[in-house]
Amino acid sequence: MAQGPGVVHIQWYATLFRSDSIAVEVAEAAALSLRYGATKYQVHRSRDDRYRITQMMWFASSSAWYRYWDGPEMLEFRRRNSGRFQIPVTYIWHDELASGELGPEVGLEPELEPGPEPQPTAAT
Repeated sequence: MAQGPGVVHIQWYATLFRSDSIAVEVAEAAALSLRYGATKYQVHRSRDDRYRITQMMWFASSSAWYRYWDGPEMLEFRRRNSGRFQIPVTYIWHDELASGELGPEVGLEPELEPGPEPQPTAAT
């Protein structure tokens, strides 16, 4: 059963001394999601735990997500990088309830014109 729009979070956890190489590979693989209908992707790496990499992709439906995850590129990605990340790899579909982003269509509040400088008053 297809679900409405949402975002998938994949938690990758690199094996010892492999965090740099798997981070690059995950970033490249995330970009491929656009071929499968993703509208956006992000890859984050924790500053507290450099081995934790979170991949996020926004899809219109969960069926589009599964086409990406089970597609030939991701099957090859997992085969090629076997040993660079811990198993199991967990992913979770999140329904998107609200989102926002600052962009050209959403302007910032205009800065107020500076008012006149206050005039010193004589002390009586």
